[in-house]
Amino acid sequence: MDYSSFPDRKILCVDMKSFYASCAAIEKGLDPITSHIAVVADLNRPGSVVLAASPALKKDFGIRTGNRLFEIPEDPRIHLVSAQMRMYLEISTEITRLFHRYVPKEAIHTYSVDESFLDVTGTEKLWGSAQEVANMIRKELFETFHLHCAIGIGPNMLLSKLCLDLDAKKKGVEEWTYNDIRKKLWPVSPLSEMWGIGSRMERRLNRLGITTVGQLANFPLEQLEKIFGVMGNQLYYHANGVDLSELGAPIMQGQISFGKSQILMRDYPDPNEVRYVILEMCEEVSKRARTSHKAGRTISLGLGYSQDEGGGFHRSKSIDVPTNITQEVYDVCMQLFDEFYSNQTVRKISITLSNITEDEGMQLSLFEPDRDKKRDLGYVMDEIREKYGSDALLRAVSYTKAGTAKHRSKLVGGHYAE
Repeated sequence: MDYSSFPDRKILCVDMKSFYASCAAIEKGLDPITSHIAVVADLNRPGSVVLAASPALKKDFGIRTGNRLFEIPEDPRIHLVSAQMRMYLEISTEITRLFHRYVPKEAIHTYSVDESFLDVTGTEKLWGSAQEVANMIRKELFETFHLHCAIGIGPNMLLSKLCLDLDAKKKGVEEWTYNDIRKKLWPVSPLSEMWGIGSRMERRLNRLGITTVGQLANFPLEQLEKIFGVMGNQLYYHANGVDLSELGAPIMQGQISFGKSQILMRDYPDPNEVRYVILEMCEEVSKRARTSHKAGRTISLGLGYSQDEGGGFHRSKSIDVPTNITQEVYDVCMQLFDEFYSNQTVRKISITLSNITEDEGMQLSLFEPDRDKKRDLGYVMDEIREKYGSDALLRAVSYTKAGTAKHRSKLVGGHYAE
């Protein structure tokens, strides 16, 4: 592939090492690297999830993100702390301010709380090469916050991210160019090691005989597009290290779906209780669509069963008229639920509204003369919640023992603010 026509910039992907655990360690006056820190969602629940673990805890005790509180051994060296999302967000904001010293704000894309992209193209006269500015940023982050980071450098966002994940996290700072793709990217296997390829996509590609990134890069583009559509095009070019997205912009412009996924705080064996939570989540998904003045034609429902039982399903259904009305989204979810639910214990629920269009008007129906009132009511409820808080208006199901919305309204980023 001829890379001469593709963007060749200097993009830094900065990742704060074990950010949550490191912040917790520093707050306690401990070394983030050598101390044994576990950040737990709720210290009062033995089944609560470990949200972050310090490097030493991973190495010495094998405890990682996703473990449960009861799996952590009782050892005096281990410090258990609850998630303090407000503190993490404040530190993340200060880190972004530090980046402003090196590049203007339009050259910064905050990818997550602990990861950012910086375009340092053209700053050579100020700071030197990309590697030099990366080392300066690492040094200043440590001196200012006592936090460690790794930085991947690439000619586009994709390669800087891949360089970070596959190389820089081991070495501190590393740079990839288009010349490194064959040697460093193509041998990557399993495919799930490649950013953007999950376990489900990996299995589908494996069935085509594709087990390495190199095989994917050399697979006929026409076949990939025929099998995967637009995603096939993206897979092919990403495997070849090509990414045309601008800093901070998605590969496909515009919002393509609105969704919500939730790992429940306990097992839900009662189908009626599962229905209550689905209704709450339909309210949230519909609200997100209304906030953007969008509506969707395709509703997807996914259920994941408990760890003991395993399995689940993810199914979609399209409707004739686009909607962002909570009850209509819920009705479709119930059709999918009644058809595919197998009376097992539920632990995870996901709902997505896709096939998005502008919510500029509404098609009226002789059979639903008050549909426009239901739509307007949704917008009014959103305004009340925006003004007085997300728990100012809740459905009755949220006050049952099955409801989660009342509890989650008090959280920041899904966790206690503190």
